[in-house]
Amino acid sequence: MKLFPENQDFDGPFPQLNRRLRLGIAGGGRIAATQAMAARMSDHWEVVAGALSSDPENAKARAAGFRIAPDRAYASFEEMAEGEARHPEGVDAVMITTPNHLHHAAAKAFLNAGIDVLCDKPLTNEMSEAEDLIGLAETSGCVFGVSYVMSCFPMIRQARQIVAEGGLGRINQIHVEFLQDWMTPDEVADAPHVKWRLDPSKTGKTSCVGDIGTHAAHLAQFVSGLTLTDLRAEFHVCGAPKPVEDTFFAWTRHTGEVPGTLMATRLAPGNRGGLRLRIFGSEGGIEWDLEKAEQLRFNRFGEADRIISRGHGHGVSPSVERLVRTARGFPEGIIEAWGNLYTEFAMAVVARKDGVGIPEGWLGLPTVAHGADGVRFIEATVRSNEAGGEWVRL
Repeated sequence: MKLFPENQDFDGPFPQLNRRLRLGIAGGGRIAATQAMAARMSDHWEVVAGALSSDPENAKARAAGFRIAPDRAYASFEEMAEGEARHPEGVDAVMITTPNHLHHAAAKAFLNAGIDVLCDKPLTNEMSEAEDLIGLAETSGCVFGVSYVMSCFPMIRQARQIVAEGGLGRINQIHVEFLQDWMTPDEVADAPHVKWRLDPSKTGKTSCVGDIGTHAAHLAQFVSGLTLTDLRAEFHVCGAPKPVEDTFFAWTRHTGEVPGTLMATRLAPGNRGGLRLRIFGSEGGIEWDLEKAEQLRFNRFGEADRIISRGHGHGVSPSVERLVRTARGFPEGIIEAWGNLYTEFAMAVVARKDGVGIPEGWLGLPTVAHGADGVRFIEATVRSNEAGGEWVRL
């Protein structure tokens, strides 16, 4: 059965599929619950299987919280990949929401079973593993998305279109910051969901950079259309002693020697979702703030300031309206952005299954290649910091 409706129109809204897709979960932490909620909300997915613990009984107990049947609760990624590949109604795709050090092994198991993957970022802790996953995705032909969810807010897509259409003229500066405050108290490091984020054997060589810095780096490139080419970075521990950084600052250069700044911290009291993007050009500028995600500030030099708000019409392009659910004035937020990510992932999965070519620009789904770019960014910041903040090439 074809999953796209007959005579699929790529110019209108995303279609209602002929059935919901079956989604599996590899890794059952807090972010898995968020993503499962958003996937269901998109109306394109139902959660049917999971590998949520290496202990079989615990795996079944945790699966119950996701309404997964006991016989679809697995104790390993390999077991789940093998079982679902054989199942007559096996998963169409899997979300990977494990700690960082397990991403490669989990993704490899499902790609080898021919199952499409949406993996949390950072993609891997090592560049060699990221390159291996790129090769496996190509060999298997599977869809491989990476959860740079910040790129799925409608106003970010609007910003990207404004830049692509020349609304800013020649880009001359790119600034992005991600400031949070949840790690300010010294005792927070003892929380179970935090411990692995500060353990280099699990989180990799960085903590703040890999977790939220990669979002900032991806967003700068996603909206500007310019590749991050060089950087110089400094890591800092601004709070209680930690084996990895909780703060970092970087100077950046993008294609064409376009300069910029990039910074992230988890110790900025008063900032919760403090992701802010500013791009300035020869004719104008754009500014977007995650905590005011419904609005995009767009300024043309010498003209009246413009505020574009999420909703239908009034400056919002038709391609952005595909990602809009409620009318202007009825707010949407991060869950809806996750829903947009899972909607575009669903469209990519269905296109593969139906053997349908997707028009260029129809989807903005971050891919395994973007995930590898994030790993490359992380490794560059580590090299620069270890060299005393010298410029390094990505």
